[in-house]
Amino acid sequence: MLKLKLFIFFKIFLLSIIGSGFIFPLDTCLANTEKKYANAETCYLNLKQDPVKQRYRHSWQKCINKYKEIFKNAGPSHAWAAAGMYRCAEIYIELYKKSFDPSDKLKAIDLFQRIINRYPLTIYKIRSEKILNRIKKNKISKKIESQKKLKSQKNNNKQKNKKLHASKNVSKISRDISKKTAIITGLRFWSNPEYTRIVIDASRESSFTYKFLKKDFSLKKPQRLYIDFHKTKLGRNVSKHTTINDNLLIQSRAGQHAPDLVRIVVDIKSFSHYKIFPLQDPFRLVLDVWGEKTGKQKSIGKYKTSSKLNISSNKTTKISSPDLAKQFALGVKTIVIDPGHGGKDPGALGYLKNVREKDIVLKLSKKLALKIRKRLKCNVILTRSKDNYLTLEERTAIANTKKADLFISIHCNAAKSRKLTGIETYYLNLATDNQSIAIAARENATSKKNISDLDSILNDLMKNSKINESSRLASDIQNSMYLGIKKKYSKINNLGVKQAPFYVLIGATMPSILIETGFISNKKECQRLIDAKYNDILCNSIVNGIEKYIKNLKK
Repeated sequence: MLKLKLFIFFKIFLLSIIGSGFIFPLDTCLANTEKKYANAETCYLNLKQDPVKQRYRHSWQKCINKYKEIFKNAGPSHAWAAAGMYRCAEIYIELYKKSFDPSDKLKAIDLFQRIINRYPLTIYKIRSEKILNRIKKNKISKKIESQKKLKSQKNNNKQKNKKLHASKNVSKISRDISKKTAIITGLRFWSNPEYTRIVIDASRESSFTYKFLKKDFSLKKPQRLYIDFHKTKLGRNVSKHTTINDNLLIQSRAGQHAPDLVRIVVDIKSFSHYKIFPLQDPFRLVLDVWGEKTGKQKSIGKYKTSSKLNISSNKTTKISSPDLAKQFALGVKTIVIDPGHGGKDPGALGYLKNVREKDIVLKLSKKLALKIRKRLKCNVILTRSKDNYLTLEERTAIANTKKADLFISIHCNAAKSRKLTGIETYYLNLATDNQSIAIAARENATSKKNISDLDSILNDLMKNSKINESSRLASDIQNSMYLGIKKKYSKINNLGVKQAPFYVLIGATMPSILIETGFISNKKECQRLIDAKYNDILCNSIVNGIEKYIKNLKK
């Protein structure tokens, strides 16, 4: 703590000398500003040293607000204002690298530009110019340049006829709206003959409406579903036509239907039922479509969401899973193992240096896959077999498209308190306690508030999910893990089976669970999780649990 205080004092002293080229008069105002800057620096340094805090936007925003207070209250001519503004811009750049939210990088660019214009005699002007040059090379300022181009075009068209003048006004309105609107940034899909998942990505949360349209013989149009995103723009790199052409869907079409409305149309061959639901951080909309099995297709009316999380679903009768017979009559044939995190997402950082969740769970999952193939003779598929990044909704889509009978997601736990230990297993349901909410928020890379909002959509999503089967699978594996590890290791904390709304389990059509194999933030459990002998016992215990579950299916 003493070193931290000395570091902050020394940094403030240097800033007071080089910030504008002279030493400030020690008046009351300056003393207050120095104190605020020291508080802001303490907030930032604490954030840099806490990987758990770094996962939440509000932690970053808290530090940003402290620096903002400095340059807002210090006055435009005050050298401390330049220092606070520069640090604020730096934090926005760091936040962008984690959030991938374009608004974060645009705020940073704006602050760097203001430093250059307002504080030309400070060292921060030179630093800001260097960073902006790097940003431009990486095309981060693409949106800013586009806005400047539109503004210039508007000025050049002032003397044109009324028609062009009206068009120019529409362009101006569109630009004004864009400051508050979301951008549709992409469309992804996964499919097999019986199931298709489409994910529509956006830069920020957007309300949406949708409607199903029957086949129109007079216009030669197939049955289709359209989704309207309000106060939204279509990104430049989004394809206007995406060919899907599986047994269910023909294609998707994207267009700017109105100045502030993007419409996505999905042309349909045939379907049984579908669900639409949003996920957060970043905002994306998921459309799941299942193939026709029994009965006739049923359409739905228009459904409108609020700006909060909502769930939409067609009002068909409950449909049994296409894999139900296989699971209970023929046994479990295919298991998908999902090593959590990966690539740019390291997951939780370990107590020991250079230990990361993404590496531990990948090794565990590979070992587990080999043991399942050898002992249970099942087909095992890994969602990732190397250090690459997958979205949470992609992992579920892989399990569904591969027609898996079981889906098991492997993770390591983490907590602010390094004393916490234990193993636990989750299945999809409403969160039952604050700890489950916190863990789901961390694994979903979102906030606790969004987890609470997610409860409102789960009631409908889980009508056709395998809650009872998932609960039994979780129980069999959790008990097996605890008993198996307890034989060889002391002080094993059995945290039991719990329920939480994990994004990675939403929409899975088979029994699905998420295993927290131990607290990577605890010294002893971190050491165990990187030990090959411990991992061998852990994987054997999980296989024992799966085997018990399969045997119970045949009774």
